[in-house]
Amino acid sequence: MIVERIKETISFFWGLFLNGLITLLPITITLGLFSFSFKVIKGWLAPLKYFHVPFLSNIPNAEIIVAFAIIFVSGVLFKSIVVRSLLDLFEYVLERVPLVRPVYLGVKHLVQAFSPSDTNTFQRVVLVEFPRKGMYSIGFQTSKLASELAPTEEGTFYSIFIPTTPNPTTGYFIIVRKEEVRTVDLTTQEAMALIISGGIVQPHRFKCK
Repeated sequence: MIVERIKETISFFWGLFLNGLITLLPITITLGLFSFSFKVIKGWLAPLKYFHVPFLSNIPNAEIIVAFAIIFVSGVLFKSIVVRSLLDLFEYVLERVPLVRPVYLGVKHLVQAFSPSDTNTFQRVVLVEFPRKGMYSIGFQTSKLASELAPTEEGTFYSIFIPTTPNPTTGYFIIVRKEEVRTVDLTTQEAMALIISGGIVQPHRFKCK
């Protein structure tokens, strides 16, 4: 009897401990990731300290404020036809540099693909059998593959990008027949949330009751 009481007491406190651990762990990991990211970004922005802006010299993490200001001002300036033309000229030069061109264009297209306003890079959210038959992955159709690049001359093929979990900036490029591609009723943002969370974060309209 006493042994059973002791076991119940231990089980009760162990349950409390696990409940606290499960509750605090996601919060702690999230804060840790943000703290790490903040330190990394702050390190990248360290050269901004050399601007020696008088009224920012005594403000902690002033380089973050300067970075936000530069990004905001850049967004305003890029609306200007003159500045936009200069940027296009700069990109034209970069695209002519052999080693720089593939890196710059790849990064540019990937960043644009995650923009809510982008409607060209990711044409639609799809479901394909990958990495094997009977196993499905959510991906994004990026283009219709040119017939010269297709595996065979028969049929239509699509270029599909399949992001990985939890980092969607990396993934797989696969070529799939048109008949094997199934359109999914998800926006790019909904699909990304589903992929990053490993399927935990699903759109409310699709949640099982």
